[in-house]
Amino acid sequence: MAAPNIALRAVRTRMRMSQDDFARALQAAGYRAGEPNDANKRLVQRWESGMTAAPRPVYARALEVVTGLPITLLGFATTPDGDAVDDQDGGDRSPMSDLATPTPRSAAAHGSHEGVWLSRYQYHSSSRGESFAGQHFVVVLQHGDRLTVRSLPGSAASSLSLDLSVDGAVVTGTWVEQTDPAGHYRGARYHGAIQLLVEPTGRRMAGKWVGFGKDMDVNTGPWELTFQDASTSKATLDRYNAPPE
Repeated sequence: MAAPNIALRAVRTRMRMSQDDFARALQAAGYRAGEPNDANKRLVQRWESGMTAAPRPVYARALEVVTGLPITLLGFATTPDGDAVDDQDGGDRSPMSDLATPTPRSAAAHGSHEGVWLSRYQYHSSSRGESFAGQHFVVVLQHGDRLTVRSLPGSAASSLSLDLSVDGAVVTGTWVEQTDPAGHYRGARYHGAIQLLVEPTGRRMAGKWVGFGKDMDVNTGPWELTFQDASTSKATLDRYNAPPE
C-alpha cells in the first residue's frame, strides 16, 4: 500500500490552500513560466495519497515555484540525478521511491542563484522615529530566468517571499512580508517592488525596495542578498532555520 505524502500535505495546509486552490496555483505558476500544466484536485489527491510517487518535471517546477521549497523536501521520490520517477497518471508507487535523497544541486555547477542566502533590508519607522533592519535566511530556487525566494520560518518572526526575474546582472520583481502577529506591526501584510544588481562574483545582490507605509506614503530603502550555501538539502535548511547572528 502506498505511503501518504505527509510532507506535501503539511506544506499545502500551512499555506492555507485547499486542494483545488493548490491546483489552481500550480496552473498559474506554469502559465507564468510559459509551461502550461493541467494540475487539478485529483492530481493533488494522488500526490498526497502516495498513489503517484513523484511529479513529471513540468509539475515539479511548478511545485517549487508555488511552495518555495526544493522538490526533494516535498516528500516525493527522485532518481539519483534528481529526475521525477512517475507521471501524472502513474498508479502504483514506483520502486524508485526507496532511493536515497539525491545530492543537492550546486548553484555554481548549474550557473544559477539557487541555495541559501541572507536577506537584509533597512526601513524607517515613522511611528518610532528610528531605522531598523529586517533579516531572514531565505531559500532561492531558480527555473530559467525566474527566482522564487522564501524565508525559512525559524529565521525570523515574520515571513518573507520574493518573486523575481533575472536579466543578466539585473534582478527585478516583487516582495511580500507578513509581519509578526505579536510585533509592532501586529501581523500586517506589506508588499512592494524590488530591483537588485548581481555583483560579478555572483555572491551578492544589492539594490532598493519600494513599498507603501501605514500612513499611505511610498517608502524606499536598501536591500541586499548575500550568498551562504549552494545546497538546498534538508540538513542545510535545518542548519539555517534560525535567526541570523
